[in-house]
Amino acid sequence: MPLAYSISDGILIGVIAYVIMHAIAGKFKDISITMWVLAVLFVLRYIFI
Repeated sequence: MPLAYSISDGILIGVIAYVIMHAIAGKFKDISITMWVLAVLFVLRYIFI
């Protein structure tokens, strides 16, 4: 939230960061399919806005 001054944007950045950090750490089994889908959709939202 401090980066975007918006609760919704802070949650979006948090979900994206969670997936990226777990993927970098090699903990692919800890990330659910729902989180992968949400992260991809949120990234696409930022790309196309």
